[in-house]
Amino acid sequence: MSALSSEFPVSSGEMPALDFDRADRVTRRHQLLKDYLKTRRYDAILLQDPANFAWLTCGGDNTRSGGSVPVAAILVTADARVILCNNVDSGQLFERELAGLGFLLKERPWTESPDVLRTAVCRGRTVASDVWFPATENIAADIQQFRFTLDEPDIERARQLSHEVAHAVEATARNFRSGATEAEVAGHLSHRLLKHGIEPTRLQVMADGQGWRYRHWAYGHDPIEMHCVISATGRRAGLHSSATRTVCLGCPAEDVFKTHQLAMLVQTTGMYFSQAGWTMEETWQRVARIYEKFDIPDEWRLTDQAEITGFRAIEARVTPSSQTRFQAGQLVHWHPSVRSAAVGDTILIKDSGFEVLTAPTEWPMVMIRVKDCQISRPDVLVVE
Repeated sequence: MSALSSEFPVSSGEMPALDFDRADRVTRRHQLLKDYLKTRRYDAILLQDPANFAWLTCGGDNTRSGGSVPVAAILVTADARVILCNNVDSGQLFERELAGLGFLLKERPWTESPDVLRTAVCRGRTVASDVWFPATENIAADIQQFRFTLDEPDIERARQLSHEVAHAVEATARNFRSGATEAEVAGHLSHRLLKHGIEPTRLQVMADGQGWRYRHWAYGHDPIEMHCVISATGRRAGLHSSATRTVCLGCPAEDVFKTHQLAMLVQTTGMYFSQAGWTMEETWQRVARIYEKFDIPDEWRLTDQAEITGFRAIEARVTPSSQTRFQAGQLVHWHPSVRSAAVGDTILIKDSGFEVLTAPTEWPMVMIRVKDCQISRPDVLVVE
């Protein structure tokens, strides 16, 4: 017998059970694309964007360990959905990401550029693509519309993801001590996400007012001495969710509570008025009034305030003049900041209002009043 056996020992635990509900959902999404092909008179659609791959496969990943470069594409026709891949990644894709979902395979050796196969399957066809690709028409904006709203299984997965992202942020905030560096805290946060199968796509640990100078600061080697804002965006099965919490080590300065409460008021106003059927401009007008009321009318110009999220971390930014309409089934991440204070939560828009998916657990709360509603929001955690 050869020292290098060609047989791989496979345990039953390594063989994923077939998910028939997921397979049905993939078939329904394929039907949506088939209808689109017929309407637009295309022969096929080439999907390479990881967000679209995750949408069509209901959670599959066509990158290596959540990277940014796709190793596989899908050619969608009226009759089939075909994975275009190399010989190294095809096995893992079909066994771990696509088992039993009805995909076919066209495979080439890893030594060949993936563009060779993708060009070959497009030749002689009228093909649309979700990214720029030679001899195809870019329909990224059209495909995005399919991703914009989530179905019930996606929403349930988003709920679980959001709960675990918020829990990881809060557990991290409760369990570090003065003198820890931003990078050390980010490491602990990353660990808590990864052990739940959540890919950290963005981490922020902003010590002692760091966010006032740099609103998009990630983390560095500065020690945390007085207070800290901790944020995370996590991705699992294609979906994204984000949460932010603030912790003070010892008695905080009055300004910390004041700016935090103002940021929460802005955020809660935005969440409350993210109503199905409203344009982003209509919602923005309500948010802008809060900034004006508290004599900081230009504070919002210093950073972005919110975005629709989902299969991409940022599907569409909420901007002052956008005519994009909110829809039931969308996820929105509201994350305004005021000076060094920053807040952030992911909500689900419903026909009858909104649901906070990243609701806190074991965290101090404060009531924020918007119109006639009292809404419970996360306060500053004080650790003695």
